[in-house]
This record gives sequence, structure tokens and C-alpha cells, in this order.
Amino acid sequence: MKYYVDCKAKAGGDGTSGRPFNTINAAAALAMAGDEVIVAPGIYREDVNPINAGTEKERIVYRSEKPLEAVITGADRFTTWEHHEGDVYKLTVPNSYFGAYNPYTTLVEGDWLNITVPMHTGDVFLNGRSMYEKDAYAKIISPEYYDSSWDRDFTLHTWYTGQDYDKDETIIYANFCGADPNSENAEISVRAHCFWPAAEHVDYITLSGFTVTQAATQWAPPTALQEGMIGPHWSKGWIIEDCDVSESKCCGISLGKYRQQNNDNKWMHFKYKDGAQTQRDCSLIAQLDGWSRDTIGSHIVRNCDIHDCGQTGIVGNLGSVFSVIENCHIHNNNNKRNLAGAETGGIKLHAAIDVIIRNNHIHDNVRGIWLDWQCQGTRVTSNFFHDNSMARDHLLKSECTEGLGLGEDLWIEIAHGPTLVDNNVMMSERSLRIASQGIALVHNLICGSITGVGRGVNNGANEYASPRYTPIHRPHSTAITGFMTVLHGDIRFYNNVFVQTDVREGMKEICKGDGDDWDDMNLTVGTVPYSGYMKEDKWKSMFEGYCGEGSETPRDRYYMPLPVWTGGNVFFNGAKPCDIEDDCTEDTAHKISVELKEENGRITVVSDFMSYLKSAKMITSQTLGKAFEPEERFENPDGSDIVFDTDIYGKKRGSSPVAGPFV
Repeated sequence: MKYYVDCKAKAGGDGTSGRPFNTINAAAALAMAGDEVIVAPGIYREDVNPINAGTEKERIVYRSEKPLEAVITGADRFTTWEHHEGDVYKLTVPNSYFGAYNPYTTLVEGDWLNITVPMHTGDVFLNGRSMYEKDAYAKIISPEYYDSSWDRDFTLHTWYTGQDYDKDETIIYANFCGADPNSENAEISVRAHCFWPAAEHVDYITLSGFTVTQAATQWAPPTALQEGMIGPHWSKGWIIEDCDVSESKCCGISLGKYRQQNNDNKWMHFKYKDGAQTQRDCSLIAQLDGWSRDTIGSHIVRNCDIHDCGQTGIVGNLGSVFSVIENCHIHNNNNKRNLAGAETGGIKLHAAIDVIIRNNHIHDNVRGIWLDWQCQGTRVTSNFFHDNSMARDHLLKSECTEGLGLGEDLWIEIAHGPTLVDNNVMMSERSLRIASQGIALVHNLICGSITGVGRGVNNGANEYASPRYTPIHRPHSTAITGFMTVLHGDIRFYNNVFVQTDVREGMKEICKGDGDDWDDMNLTVGTVPYSGYMKEDKWKSMFEGYCGEGSETPRDRYYMPLPVWTGGNVFFNGAKPCDIEDDCTEDTAHKISVELKEENGRITVVSDFMSYLKSAKMITSQTLGKAFEPEERFENPDGSDIVFDTDIYGKKRGSSPVAGPFV
């Protein structure tokens, strides 16, 4: 059955094409498996709550009649602003207007949030752009530039909120920098989501072709109910496609976690257990609550433009398992930098078991992708990354990096793999941050450094050992088979092209020294951070002889770094191989330039490095072997072999491939 919705229709419609509903929620209350909800162009100011689930064969489809012309927004427009003084206007809203959720009395809070002043989940928007909240009225009368924002010029647009308790009203003061909010489009966010089921297990929903924007979402750490502007809550089999997703206070799309009883933001509420322990508890509790391939995950996010969200474009813990994120444009997330701490970037996933992230354009985020804990069977393939590392020159000073770091294209943290990174272009000054093991990098073009090697796996205690033990899973399953900390190594580099590109002087200045326990501040491109690691044969020789109880053989060998495998890598412009590099080419004769160009939505790399490549070996799953701790092969989610015989565009490699992501 088809239901029709048109916000310009009169109330009382029956959902037919002649008498459409005037809200999406009216259709969502009735739509059953196999039904389609067709939404006419217009602005829908509602929090859509899909009630019923579809099935694998009969989905419930919500479709914008014209692509991106049906807008679901968490904000309402007001034309009752009163001029207060200077460029400041005042808006008074009865608290009854907000119902059960007032974003201007609800603070952003949660585990791993790092902010120095209180901030609310609400926002004020001028012509679709969120302004900057201040904690005192005086700070909006004469606003100052906020230098940590990537968009420094807009930071003078400020607002402040308070309560009139006698009248039970919310008061908002906003400095619109000379604009008249009653003639411009001035809005405030009033709803927590835009498309989000209140219940769990509302499965097999498709959301197609909508513009979704401006929800008052809450901070979404992995130990909490991870709310997004759009999301399946705790369900299976959603498709989110062809949508424009922007200006969520925190997260745009959540594929994440449900609310666990007595274990929601437990670190914040119960200070006696570290957050790492409560995060381990999350995975174990989820198993007891039925977390499995049969019930959760297997979502698809495709062909979406996801941008300008305050925390992340896409977030998820546990709920993203067996999912695909593909053909998306993910950019300018966490650029306001008013929300700091962990869980930030273009994509931030925990427990990305058998998740495939492919064919995306990821740029100008505070970091591109952050894969944290339980990356097992995860594949990052055929993506274009650039400008994800402090891309604005004015940010290159220490006060702008505190709490967030310098950023990178891809951070893989405290996981055991197998994690496969292949056929990507990585153009940021810092391409990879690796505080993990069980990783294979194959046929990538890497123009930035690898950082954090050998670091970032402890929990920050000064006097006591604080290793982080993270779960290991049965291959292609959510079932937990054990816990282990990271030994480092267990990494493979095959057929990659490394190009040392120019590094900004400000970046060099801020990266002076040896860094800290989390980051070595390396700016040299290449595998050189793995110098001093062992090859497989030497590592195995350390285990010769009996090692049972009472043996004199030292047990250190069980805790030393794991081996490193290499082959077919090419280094240009002073990029450096590690000291155990096999079968590599260090080209010192040619100066290579690399430039990205985009035309008609297609990204190309302009460079001459292809002229200087020689034939390399074909890489397969057999070449890569198994990740050490889970003893799982680098293979497809169905267990079949991977043969790296196609390039970033899907073109076939011949029998004698060359290094890098291109044929």
C-alpha cells in the first residue's frame, strides 16, 4: 500500500494521493511491511517515529517524492524576535512549547566529553547555519573570534540562553551580526531527532532522498544510548540512502547502541570504574541481551551527503555490525570544535565487525574515520581522504589541538583485527594513526605520515599499569572469545605508494619533540615507524624450545611486539621505508607531485608517479594470512578469499600489477 504525505495539505487526510496526510508521523503510525510512504516537497517540522517494522523481503520505504526536496528538520522558525540592544535580539518561548524535552535546559553530557563550559543540546540557526553558544550574556554583546573553529569568521554569531522561572519561559539572546532574524530565516532546534524509532527492533526501514537537518541530539559515546538525527535505534536491516544530512548538534546518523539498564554513561555517573571497564561491560551485557547478526546491524548507508554535524557524521557502537557505508560525501564534521573529546570525526565506530566502508569522499573533518575497539573483519577500501588534519592554517597552535589532537585520515585504535585498508588515497599530512595490530595496508597511495605506532594502548595512569584489554570475537560473529591488550606490530604493508608531500611550517612547529604516550608527532611519510620490529622468521625463532612451567625461557616473548610483513612498496620524495622492508623501491631520482581534482562528482589524482612504478606481485588473502589474536584471515565477510585485482575505480589489474590504487 502507498501512503502520501504533503505538509501543505489540510489536516484530516486519509493518506491517499487525493487526500494526503500532512505529517509523516501520521503515515508512520500506519505503515506496515511492504508499504511505501511518499512525501511531497516541503518542510516537515517533526520527529518522525516509525512504529512498525518491515521484513527482509517487504521493507517499509519512506521516500521523498523529489530528491532532497522533502526536508525533515528538528528546528522551528520564529519571527517574534525582539530587538534587545546592538546586534542582539531576544526570543521568549514558553517552556510548554517544548513538551517533555527542552533543549535549552538539557545540557550536552556523557562519557568522554571534554568541554570546559556547560553547553545545551539546542542551537540557534541563521539561514541554516548553527551559531555559537556562550555561557554568559556579556560574551555575546561584544563577541570575540573563536580560534579553534575551522570556520573562524562565523564565530561572532553567538547566542546565550537562560530561564525565567517565575514565568516558566526559556529566554534566548542571539547576536545576528547585523541581520534581522524576523526577515532572515532564524530558527532554533526543538526536537531530539528527525527520524528515529522510539522502540527497539523496528527492522527493515528505508529512508530515501530526504534532507534531514537541525536536531538537538545528545552526545553519543559508546557507553550510552547513541542517539542520532537519523538512526535505527537498535534494529536490523535499515537503508539510509540519497539523503543530505547536516547540522545535528552531535551526530548525524547513528548506527549505534541501545540504552543499557544501569550501564548508560556509567563512567560519568559512577566514578569508581574507568570508562574502559564500563565499555567492556557494554559488549558483554549486549551479548546477554541478544546482540547478534540475527537481530542487529546489517545496515546500509549509501549515496548520502553528511556534513556540518557537531560531533560526528556517522557514529556507532555494537549496532553497526555487518553494515556497509558507501558512496557518501562526508565532510566538515566537528568543525565548530565546541564539542571536544573522543567520539569525533567524519565516521566514529566501535565494534565495526565485518563493516565495509568503501567509495566515500572524506575530507575537512577533524579526523576522517576513527575505528575504535573490536575492529574485526573491518574493511576500508577505495576511499578518497584529504584535509582531515588541522586543515586551516590558523589552527596550527597548541591551544587549538587540546582534547582533540591533530587529526588524521584514519585512526585505528586498540583493536586486534583483521582490519583491511586497501586501494585508498590518503592526502592529509597525517594519514594514519595506528595504536592497534592485525592490520593490512594494500595498494594505497599514502601522502601523509603514520603516527602513534607503539603508543596509545594504555589508559593514562601515571603510577600504575593501565593496559586496555579489548574483546576478541569469533570470526564473522558478535560472540566474544576473549580479551587482550595490544602488543603492536602484526601489520602488513604490500604494494603501497608513499609520497612525502610538503608539510606546513606550522605543522612542523607543533610536532616538535617526541610527543606523549598517545602520539609520537611523526611527520615522515613511510613505514619507518616500524623500524626495530622483527620479521616473522626472527620472531618465531624466539619461541624455540620448551616454555612450560619452570622453564628458564623468558616469558617476555609473549608480550613483545609482533612481526611486520612488507613487500612491493614504493617510496618517493624522501618517504622512508622501515629497516626490515622487503622488495621495496626507494626512488630518489624523481620529484613527485600529487594533486586531487574533482569534476562532475568524480575525483581524480593528477600525478606522474605511475611512470616510475615496476611490476609487483598480486596480493591475495593467502598473502596476508591471519590476524594474530583472533586467528582470523583477511577475507570477505562470507569467508571467501580477497584477490586485490581491481583498483580504486573497479578497473581490473593485469597479471603484473603495480603499486598504488590505480591501474
